[in-house]
This record gives sequence, C-alpha cells and structure tokens, in this order.
Amino acid sequence: MAIVHKHDTLRELAERVPLITQKARTVDVAALDEDRTDDVRCAMADLLVENGREDLVEDGDPCAVDWEGVEGLSEDTAGFRSEKFSRLRARYERAHPALISVELQPLEEDVEFVPGQFISVKFCGTPRAYSVASSPNHDLLRFCIRRVPGGRLTPQLCDGLTPGDEVTIRGPNGDFVLAEPSERDVAFLATGTGTAPFRSMIDYIFEEDRDVYDGTTRDVWLFAGASWKDDLPYYEHFRSLAEERDNFHYVPTCSREHYLTDWDGEQAYVQQTFLKYMEDGVEGHDLGDKARYLDEEPNTDIGARIDPSNLQVYSCGLNMMVNTVEETARKVGVDPRHIDVEGYG
Repeated sequence: MAIVHKHDTLRELAERVPLITQKARTVDVAALDEDRTDDVRCAMADLLVENGREDLVEDGDPCAVDWEGVEGLSEDTAGFRSEKFSRLRARYERAHPALISVELQPLEEDVEFVPGQFISVKFCGTPRAYSVASSPNHDLLRFCIRRVPGGRLTPQLCDGLTPGDEVTIRGPNGDFVLAEPSERDVAFLATGTGTAPFRSMIDYIFEEDRDVYDGTTRDVWLFAGASWKDDLPYYEHFRSLAEERDNFHYVPTCSREHYLTDWDGEQAYVQQTFLKYMEDGVEGHDLGDKARYLDEEPNTDIGARIDPSNLQVYSCGLNMMVNTVEETARKVGVDPRHIDVEGYG
C-alpha cells in the first residue's frame, strides 16, 4: 500500500488519491483502555474514610463501596467538593471498553491514502469518519475509536464489532497531512483520539527517513494528553519508538491518573506542557498565566529542548484545544505558516 510518487508533495497527492467505496473485513478489535473498576473502588473507599464516611464502606472489605450511598452524596456535601470525588465516580460509571483499536482489511483493492487523512467507516447502517492511524506502508487500515455515550455508532463498534465482521469503507478524504521535510524540527500535540493521525504520520516519517533533511537529523516530538494513562492511544507503541529513536520524544500528560496510581509524569494541558520544553531564553509574548510554564522544569528526563523559531507544529483534537495550541505556538515564536491544526467537536 506504499505511496510511490517521487515528484509529488504529500499535499498534492492528497488532492489526487482516488475515492474508493468497498467492503472491508474486520481483522482485530482490541480495547486500549482497562477495566479499572477494582482500582476505582479502592480509591473511592479511601476517600470516603478520609472524609468520615466509613458507613459507606463495607466491613471486612476495604474496597467494597456502597455505590448507592455514594450516589446520594452531593458534591456540595462537606468533604465531597473535590474534583477527585466526581472524577472517580465518573470513571466507575463509564462503560468498558471506552477506547478501541480496530484493524480492517480492504476486500477489493488497496486503499491509497496520505498520512493524516480520514476514511468513513459504515457499520450497521451508520457511517462515521475516522482518521487512519496506520502508515500507508502497511496493508491493514487501523483506527482508534472512542465510545460516545448515547452515540449512534461507537457503542455498537465498542460492544458489537468482532473479527470477521464486514464494514463499508469510503475515502480517503482530508488535507491535514505532512508538509515536505525541511530543516525544521516537528512537534505534534494531541488530545484523545487526535493522536490517531499522528501515529500514521510519525510511523511514516521514520519509515521513509523523513526525520533527516540534508544530512541533518530532525527532532520529532509528540505531546499527547488524556485524563487517564489508559486513555492515551498507543501508549506502549510510542514509548517503544522513543526508546528506539534518539530523536523521537514522547511526552504523555495525564490530568487524573494520579488519583489511581503514583503517576509522576506530566499533568498539565498539552499546550502548557509544550511550553515546559522550550529552550532557555524563549519569551512568551502575551501568554498571560501560561507564561509560568516556560520556567517550570519538565517531569521527564528528556534532555532535548525546542527552538520555536525552527519548528513545524501539528495539532489535532477538540476545537478549543487546537485553537489554544495555535495561539500558544504563535506567541512563543513559531511561524504561523508552519502551524497546521485540525479540530473537531
């Protein structure tokens, strides 16, 4: 499925790849998140005891919580105004799996696409568009899908899609693709499933040696944000890649993981975490409260730092996030011509 058009830029190619509608067979469906019910019970039980509500924890089992009683607690109740209480309760109530990876095998002909593009997947009569997470050099199409409670399609995909099932695919579409290699380093910033097109792009960069330009190796960064560690798509894949490639720097940031584990990584928003890795001397014009992150030490042992004047930035995720990333990147000196964003929701 490799794209071989030596004289075309990827953006030119994205305009010309043919639209295809065909059947595809499901090869694999795997949960990316974990069933953490037991961990949440124990954390909630500890919180209840800390706030004098031992009556809601069953005797003889420190992790057996009276969830009906917990439901009766308002966040206005003394001791339960914390974000931790509401976040633990929400995590306990959410369906599993909430995040899946799906691999499809086209049945009629290979689907030619450019890293960053999306394809429509139709199952049980309902179509939805998903960014392709696999490299064009691979035979299978990989997608990262998050359950939308009450959604028309994602609950069926999470609960009902199994290997062997056939779906209809149509595409590719989209012009959110890689720019041609240059001397610039590259930074990808994503939240949630916004990481999916970046797996395709990053894998392609290294497969095609696009991390080297005119004999110089470029740094490639991925800042990925989620609430919980197991909400980070392809976490182990990116960790392994960072171990293999000295010039790939993976910076996950989780806002709630410390409620359940001893997570000591980054916890701020991706755009705030991005600022912590700027090289010394970078000034944030009109950054406001975010400027303080320029002076904060990173929570990782990554030694590399970012020169914003020599950077290409890509961001994908919720509209509010990508708009903030775009603004933040501009204010630290990234040329607006080298900032590409794709938002949704």
